[in-house]
Amino acid sequence: MFCSRRAGLVRRLWQQRCAAASPEDGPSALKLAAHALFKKLKDEELELLVQVVESRGARESGCVLAPRGDPRGVKQVPPQVLLCRLFRWPDLHQSHELKHLCYCAGGQGSCGDLAVLCCNPHHFSRLAVPETPPPPYLKASCGPSWPDEPQHPSSQLLEFSYNGGDWCDASLSWSTIKDGCWCKLAYWEYRTRVGRLYAVHEASVNVFCELPWGSGFCLAQLPAAYRSCAVRRARGKIGRGLLLSREPGGVWVYNRSEHPIFVSSPTLSPPGTCRLAVLKVLPGYSAKVFDYGWAGDREGWQLPREGPCDPHSIRISFAKGWGPCYSRQFITSCPCWLEVLLNQPH
Repeated sequence: MFCSRRAGLVRRLWQQRCAAASPEDGPSALKLAAHALFKKLKDEELELLVQVVESRGARESGCVLAPRGDPRGVKQVPPQVLLCRLFRWPDLHQSHELKHLCYCAGGQGSCGDLAVLCCNPHHFSRLAVPETPPPPYLKASCGPSWPDEPQHPSSQLLEFSYNGGDWCDASLSWSTIKDGCWCKLAYWEYRTRVGRLYAVHEASVNVFCELPWGSGFCLAQLPAAYRSCAVRRARGKIGRGLLLSREPGGVWVYNRSEHPIFVSSPTLSPPGTCRLAVLKVLPGYSAKVFDYGWAGDREGWQLPREGPCDPHSIRISFAKGWGPCYSRQFITSCPCWLEVLLNQPH
């Protein structure tokens, strides 16, 4: 590649950098480190990085492999941290704040070459942690929830049954998911389930309304006889949605949208609690939302006075949180939400 061609690509990359900078990074130091790394990238790697950064991760892309060694003469920063700080999170400090996405083949040397590491900034997410002090939506109320939106007569409503002191969801019983898949997805608008259950057989699945490149569970294709203005507004915020993946030990969710998602599952709550915690996951962040090891401890599932809840399910609300001190006290008060029904591992 001619030098002028590479110089043009580097200029395009620098123009896409985040406006803000980390306090410890002076503009000259950051530019020096970035340009030193760009020089180490092969021509095809540099072109791929430009495509990734300019599309803001909308297009599925391969790994951008960089040498593990740091540029000589500048502050030592791992290449993946440097590029994630430059193009996504200016306040990023350490590599342990990042997580490789499940489809990245160049993480931790899994590409087969221990001398290089993937530094594609859109092959990473930041790890979500509970906010401190806990805001109102980190507390979920006890007891069954009821609709606060009018329902269309032809809509399929949430069905609850009561058996031996425990609430259960009769419309989503375990018999519906024993067909070889690791989970099924149910999409809800308030208390109305829209469309059929979506079976997931691959290790990961995208759930989205607008994803120019890629495949998965497209919510935009699900028809509904009636949608309120609130539902339409919430659906407009789903965008690229989320990536749900089954990984060793548990289930992870990565927020691909431009708005927060709110997640609740039994393993996000302390053992023996009577309330299910709700975790806010910001755009670009990921969280382990179900722990199979913890799920094996049956005592952890004792949720006194809790409303209808499958102990092997995850509930995710798009853009809207809920809790007893929140304007929406129950997830069935959220306009758009997803239920992940997990098959029990053998």
